[in-house]
Amino acid sequence: MTTTTATSVRINELNAYIAEGKILQAMDAFYADNVIMTEPYHTTEGKAANIEREKQFLANVKEWHVFDVKATAIDGNISLSEQHMKWTTTDGNVMDVEQIAVARWENGKIVHERFYYNMG
Repeated sequence: MTTTTATSVRINELNAYIAEGKILQAMDAFYADNVIMTEPYHTTEGKAANIEREKQFLANVKEWHVFDVKATAIDGNISLSEQHMKWTTTDGNVMDVEQIAVARWENGKIVHERFYYNMG
């Protein structure tokens, strides 16, 4: 199996986990222990710290409405995923976000992921 094919399989599996609401399980299954995740306003290093950050985010989600993958591109061990997400926060705000996630994979796990989005 080529690197591009293996990466394609893994990104599709990851997106399926997220679409099913298995976000924390996805962190465990698809992210390396030393993963670095970069968002527009901060960077978090290490799987444990990223899981904790994700738990804090999920604690503020009252209801998920949409997780849709609009497009995916693969080049070797790099994946790009265009995503649309919509959720209601615990304080009643509806968040409607489009983002691009660019991930670098090693041995079937993400070692670096950068998100591009604008929260307004």
